[in-house]
Amino acid sequence: MTEQPAAPAAQDPLHASAPRVPFTKGHGTGNDFVLIADPDGNTQLDAQRVARLADRHRGIGADGVIRAVRSARLPEGEALLAEHPEAEWFMDYRNGDGSIAEMCGNGVRVFVHFLVEKGLVDLAPGRAITIGTRAGVKAVTRLEHGYAIDMGPWSYLDPELAEEAASDSMVLAHGLTDPRPALSISMGNPHTVVPLASFADLQGLDLGRAPEVDPAPPHGTNVEFVAAHEPLVRESV
Repeated sequence: MTEQPAAPAAQDPLHASAPRVPFTKGHGTGNDFVLIADPDGNTQLDAQRVARLADRHRGIGADGVIRAVRSARLPEGEALLAEHPEAEWFMDYRNGDGSIAEMCGNGVRVFVHFLVEKGLVDLAPGRAITIGTRAGVKAVTRLEHGYAIDMGPWSYLDPELAEEAASDSMVLAHGLTDPRPALSISMGNPHTVVPLASFADLQGLDLGRAPEVDPAPPHGTNVEFVAAHEPLVRESV
C-alpha cells in the first residue's frame, strides 16, 4: 500500500471546491483501489468525484474507491448491525465509473489490511473479522502472509434461463470474431463467465476495451473469460 497525504486538486471547478482528503493506494491480486478512512462518515463521495479519482489519466487511477466507515454511520451498515453487531466496519465500495457496488472480493481483503495498517482494528494472524458490505457481511481471516475471505455460496442471476439454456447472455470482446454464450452468477456482486475453447483464444483477447454483454445484468457486471488449461483453469478479467 502507498500512503498519500491528500488527493490532488485538478484545475477544474469540481476539484477546486472539493476539500483535500488523505488517501491510501492499495491492490489485491492486481485489482487496485483508492482507500479513504472516514470512520464517522463525514466525507461526501458522489459519482462524479469517485470517477475523477479513479481516472487513470487525470486522477489517481484505480479500479474502484473504498471508503472505510463505521457501520453505524450508514443506513446500510446500521441495518446489518441488528443481526451482526460485531460488524463494526462497513466497506463502502464504488466502481471506477462512480457507481455504487455491492462489494468486491479482492477489495474486502485490501480493506481489512487497510484497517489494520491504520490501527483501526487489532487483528492477529489466524483471527477473523466480520465486515459489513452491501452484499451482507463477509468474514475475512488474517493469514501469516495475506488475507482470506469467505465469499459464501454463489447463485444464478437468472436461475430459470440458466437451467434451460445453460447461458443467459452473449458476450463480444475485442479479439473474438463472434459473440460467445455466457452465464451470470452472483458472488455478492454480479459476474458474467464466458468459457472459451482454448488457451490461445484467451491469450488473444484485448481486455483494454470493455466487452459487450447482451443482455447485461441491470446493475452491470464483472466479465470473466475462462479456458481449460491442464491441470488448471486459466482466467482473464
